[in-house]
Amino acid sequence: MNRPRPFAEQKNIIGKKIVALRKRDGLSQRALAGKLQLVGMDMDKNVITRIETGKRFVTDFEIKAFAEVFEVSYGFLLDDIS
Repeated sequence: MNRPRPFAEQKNIIGKKIVALRKRDGLSQRALAGKLQLVGMDMDKNVITRIETGKRFVTDFEIKAFAEVFEVSYGFLLDDIS
């Protein structure tokens, strides 16, 4: 049985939040990648682009790293803003 997927074209729900938080903090994607590397998450600009555009799944470890870098809760990142 197929279940309806409301976000079939999107592979994550945090991409829009990441864009907003990155812009809030005045960071480029490259600068964000650098901050993520400082907290132990090896991620480059291209991966961030794919996350922000919803073309890549995001792991729980990555959500934790984003929350730490942006100083927000996991729940804040996972709240849908569409």
